[in-house]
Formats: sequence, structure tokens, C-alpha cells
Amino acid sequence: MIRAGRAARRGRLATGALAWALAVAAAFAAPVAAQSPLWPEVSALLSERCVACHSGEFAPLGLSLDSHEGVMAGSENGPVVRPDDVAASPILRRLRGEAQPRMPLDGPPFLEPEQIALIEGWITAGAPRDGAAEPAPEPPEDDGIVTFADVDAILRQRCIVCHSDNGRMAAPPEGLRLTTLALVLRGGDRVVVIPGNPDASELWRRVVGHATPRMPFDGPPWLTEPQIETIGQWIAEGAIDDAGRPAPIPVGAELRLRGSVTGPSEIDGAGFVVTGATRVEDRLSVGMEAEMRGVVDAAGGVVATRLRAR
Repeated sequence: MIRAGRAARRGRLATGALAWALAVAAAFAAPVAAQSPLWPEVSALLSERCVACHSGEFAPLGLSLDSHEGVMAGSENGPVVRPDDVAASPILRRLRGEAQPRMPLDGPPFLEPEQIALIEGWITAGAPRDGAAEPAPEPPEDDGIVTFADVDAILRQRCIVCHSDNGRMAAPPEGLRLTTLALVLRGGDRVVVIPGNPDASELWRRVVGHATPRMPFDGPPWLTEPQIETIGQWIAEGAIDDAGRPAPIPVGAELRLRGSVTGPSEIDGAGFVVTGATRVEDRLSVGMEAEMRGVVDAAGGVVATRLRAR
């Protein structure tokens, strides 16, 4: 009897040990479920690459990507996130280039495959908000200095939809790309920014309506007065970059002014110098429509090379 009891106990111990070993092995063999991407991760990515355009009053198609509510509200064309049919989500189709124009508009570079996969995983999980309140962004301190960052925010919302390699046009109009400071300063067919001289800078002249067609091309609504003032101040103060450095004057760069004669050697308030080398084709008077072609001098002024009525 004693031997039989010991044998039974050994059998139970062996069985228990085997069960424990199998459970441990199963635990290590079972795949660990990956955690679904959380909204804060998606929000950070959108803030980095999308919110500069898709926020505020002039967000393209009314699509705001600066909050969970904005993303889920979608655009004028409907939802952009579809947990019921993830692959058909317009936001993914735009990011992958399956729908045009591909986003972000200032690409390439576009989002990396793993970044798109992050958004796709979030949508697959049902596009949850995670119940966490989004902190309101703190307004930046206003030091009175306008840098390119202030202007860039305006250009991204209202201008790069056309003036970028990935815009709605086959090519940027007049070769003008507005996606980076270097491209803005380089201009297109002609220079559009003369640091210190907004009156002769085509960028400011177009948004204020001195030059035609007035920009943005899809206006009205045009830029707001504060936005126009921001661009004008930025140019007047030297087209300062984000590190506080003024842009170099594009000496010798060609430009063209078309508008109304407002005074001797002046179109819409933009003065220029007429020299003996200037080709004057017509006698002009105040109120006439005229065209002046010229070059930028070392002081940021304009020397006319050709002057004629329009």
C-alpha cells in the first residue's frame, strides 16, 4: 500500500511537471500581439508633415488634420478615414500616390512606408482617440520679427497647391516653386522677392492685387489683411530666415512689373531708375497701364532695361 501510494504521488508530480512545461513552452511559442498604433503617434506624424496646410480657416477642402475630431470629420468630399474599408481610405490613397495629387504636397520626400503603415494600423484598429485629451497648443511668443516660418505657413495653406512639383498644375506656373525658402528666393521665370523692397517684389504685388492675375489663383477669398501684411513685412525687413539672417540681394536678377503708372518712374508705388541704356518705347503718364522690365541693383533697387505702354 505504501509503495502504491508513493507511485501514485510520483505519477501526479510527473503529470503536473509535464503540464507546467507544456504551458511555459506554449507561452514562449505563442506570438505576442502587436499593440495597435495610438492616436498620439499618428497626431505627431500629421503635425510634422500635414498640419501646416491642413489646419485653420483655409485648410484645403476644409480638411483639418490638427485634431482627432478634424480627421474624423473629413473634408468637403466626405470621410478620409474608413475603418470599414481601410484600403479605400482617401488619406491612405493620397499618401501612397494612388489618388492625385499625392500628399504631402511639398513632397518628395513623401512619407516613408513605415509611416504610412502607422496610419494604416491606426485606421485598422478603428481610428481610436484613446480617450486622451489633446493639449491646446501654446501660442508662440510674438517678438515682432517676421521670419520665413511665418510666411511659410501662409504659402503652404494657400499657394503650394499650384506652386509645387506635386501641385494641381502639370508644372508650377511660371516655374515658381514656393515650398522652401531657397526656392522662394530663387524665383521662377523671374525673381519674385527683393529683400527690403516689397513694392517691387512680385510675390507681394500678386497677393495684394497690384499685379494680375491676383493670387491665390482660387480666390476670392484672397489672403487676409494680416497675412498680406506679414508677407510685406517679411520682405521689407530683409526676407529673414528662421535663424534671423536676412536674404542676400539678388543683384542682376531680372524682374518685370506690370501695372498702373503712379508717378515718374513708378508703377503701383514701385520705383525704378531709367538710364540712358533703358529702352523707352512709349511716353507714359500717370494712370496708364505699363510694363517695366529691369534688373536688381546692389542696393535692392530696380534699374529699368525696357519701358512700354500696355
